[in-house]
Amino acid sequence: MGAKQAIFERLAGLAQAFGHPGRLELLEYLAQRQRSVEELTALSGMSFANTSRHLQVLRRARLVDAERRGKNIVYRLAGHNEIVGLMNSLGRIGERNDAEVRQTLNDYFYSRDSLEAVSRDELARRLADGLVTVLDVRPHEEFAHGHLPGACNIPLAELERRLAELPIDTAIVAYCRGPYCVLSFEAVAALRAKGFNALRLEDGFPEWKAAGFAIETGVAAWRFTALAAARRPTRK
Repeated sequence: MGAKQAIFERLAGLAQAFGHPGRLELLEYLAQRQRSVEELTALSGMSFANTSRHLQVLRRARLVDAERRGKNIVYRLAGHNEIVGLMNSLGRIGERNDAEVRQTLNDYFYSRDSLEAVSRDELARRLADGLVTVLDVRPHEEFAHGHLPGACNIPLAELERRLAELPIDTAIVAYCRGPYCVLSFEAVAALRAKGFNALRLEDGFPEWKAAGFAIETGVAAWRFTALAAARRPTRK
């Protein structure tokens, strides 16, 4: 076997590791932060045994690393930027070449929000000019491990009861786990129904980080005070 053929054989093995929807979903969850097998099992809805098997396939392909912490094994991406970039490329090829992918996007995603999403570059400019409020609708633990600068964290399930924390006179850009995460689509639809000027980011936190934009960790200091919130007009 020649050198080129040997390389192609190894690359084909890597491609096979991506060849299951469950493994792609696990990679998306790990792109937010490192997680235990138990956490990934709960998030994916797969059995513990199936989750473990898929993680072993990803580990043999060196797409994830594992570390034992007490009784738990914690997994993380082995090269965040490269893997997120590869998943994005796979998505773009699917959107271009696969009619079913395009139909699903139209039926499930774009039916919720047909407006053009805000690009990363445009959001970075608006952030620099102080012209936007950034809303992270992922769970709190994912937000704490990394988020866009100055973002406010209101998970989708809490959005309805926390609308008073959001400004009525500033554009809001919502984001979540990635381009096929429906959380930001649903958040934007809910906000617009209440009269907010809301848009979504073109993808999510992993893509923002992989593109080299600044991120923050921990709980954001930005919060509206109860007094300021109480003074705002109520949205009907």
